[in-house]
Amino acid sequence: MSIRVVHTIHAFTATTGGTATCTYDLLAALNKLKDVQAEMLVTLPYQPLMGHGEEWINTVKNDEKTRFGVSANLRKALQQSDADIFHTNGLWRYCNHITAVVARQKGKPFVLTPHGMLYPQALDQSKWQKRLLHTAMFDRDIRSASCIHVTCEEEMNVIRALGYTNPIAVIGNPVPEALVTESVPKTNKLTFGYLGRLHPRKHVERLMEAMTLLSDKEKEQCELLIMGSGDPDYEKSLRERAAEMPNIRFLGFVEGEEKERQLAAIHALFVPSDFENFGMIVTEALRAGTPVFAGTGTPWRLLNEKGCGWWQKPTPENMASVMREIITMNLKNLDEMGRIGQQLVTERFSDKAVAQQMSELYHWIVTKQNKPSFIYE
Repeated sequence: MSIRVVHTIHAFTATTGGTATCTYDLLAALNKLKDVQAEMLVTLPYQPLMGHGEEWINTVKNDEKTRFGVSANLRKALQQSDADIFHTNGLWRYCNHITAVVARQKGKPFVLTPHGMLYPQALDQSKWQKRLLHTAMFDRDIRSASCIHVTCEEEMNVIRALGYTNPIAVIGNPVPEALVTESVPKTNKLTFGYLGRLHPRKHVERLMEAMTLLSDKEKEQCELLIMGSGDPDYEKSLRERAAEMPNIRFLGFVEGEEKERQLAAIHALFVPSDFENFGMIVTEALRAGTPVFAGTGTPWRLLNEKGCGWWQKPTPENMASVMREIITMNLKNLDEMGRIGQQLVTERFSDKAVAQQMSELYHWIVTKQNKPSFIYE
């Protein structure tokens, strides 16, 4: 039995960030299965779309009005769809709302992937606007979902605390096969890395402060590589702060093979933010064989449990302590941590494994038979 699924998302471009990337990776993997046909339906953006013009990426002419993104063309395309399941990614945009509306009109199942947008930290951004939208339309949309898909148990707990009793599927974000298949040597100098958007909420300055807490001898043995771009004012402040710190380098925005090579070449990746929903960069670094430090506001307790990284409160002091541990560590032990991380990603987060779980979710929704163990009612 093959199931047809239509996905929607507000923005589907390479510069959009993790939500678009993991959605693209999921659909690419789903369309390699024989029992699912997955389509992405999106308004044509002003920037290049994700992917390489795959036939499953369908666009409608951009007629979006207002910041909410009202689109008659998208509504019409959804109404004409003969999909078995409607699946929207994200919240607070017209495309998410109209997907739920059309699914209800057609009497079809509706799946919602909030991508962390119901966390308290996310709800605090544009708080009053989201409260209005929630009351006016999105509370009903969320409650009407046949299943809510989340990427970790922490996100499920947040949604339950909000009073939603829908079935919830806990399925991590997919990690596709690496573009770089040959072995990448580590840098000669111990290199700690940050890779992601440069924005105040990412707290890259904590990582820089951790470097200042090292002794002069320790500083001589290591460097910090900051990869990414983003808020111009914040990036300027970071660069100004690093001007007198010779062991900090900025690489700018990296992607594709270059990103994979950089992740494989560093000795540890640091995620200094207070909050991340899933954190694709964590699995990407683990896939590259690089241990990861992530804060306790991320769902990455597995780093401690499996021994492939550090899950601690993201203070400069804790990060400096981990840096000292790495400086004194036998590099063979660090390599073993990297190997464990690669194995974890292969077993639990590979795009094939995640696509298979999503296929099982879709078939359960349609048939109500053989409920997978990752669905909680």
